[in-house]
Amino acid sequence: MTTTIVLLCSAAFAAGFIDAIVGGGGLVQTPAGLVLLPLLPVSTVIGTLKIPAFSGTALAAGQYIRKVKMEWKLVLLMMSLAFASAMVGSYCLSKAGNYFMKPFLLAILVIVAIYTYTKKDFGTHAEKEQSPTRQLMYSIAASILLGFYDGFIGSGTGSFLVLVFITLLGFDFLRSSAHAKLVNLATNLSSILFLPVVDGSYFQ
Repeated sequence: MTTTIVLLCSAAFAAGFIDAIVGGGGLVQTPAGLVLLPLLPVSTVIGTLKIPAFSGTALAAGQYIRKVKMEWKLVLLMMSLAFASAMVGSYCLSKAGNYFMKPFLLAILVIVAIYTYTKKDFGTHAEKEQSPTRQLMYSIAASILLGFYDGFIGSGTGSFLVLVFITLLGFDFLRSSAHAKLVNLATNLSSILFLPVVDGSYFQ
């Protein structure tokens, strides 16, 4: 079990590093957790992995907040909606069996990995004007959809959030990353509060 813990910690470190830059660390951490903890329900594995994801996202968000001008009204609305939606997603995950979730997650991870690899122009987008009405509509829709996705699957949510802030809300890459971290923080916290986690006795 010591080897398992070391490998899980290594995956968490790699995922945290990726998340701090562009998001998508779950593409490393989720497969590692499913492979290294094969006897546990998928919901327990995902719930456990949300704890290091939350910690890494919180540290990155703290750094961004000190250096980036935040749109607090918008991001707090998105965090609230995403938190509630992620809890619904986590509930659905808790009701799904391993026989469905493992092949489903494998397919989703492959699709998200391909998407992430092909988005090579992520950091080149400049800020653009977007009407307040459209911005509000897009932010509500994205918060609900991606909140549910993060609660149910999770992998790649950070990247999707950055993409939303860039393409739909008109933010530049740096501001998109900063705001995405806060929304992702809310979805991670929601899943941690709802999903079961692995206790220490499993590794004894």
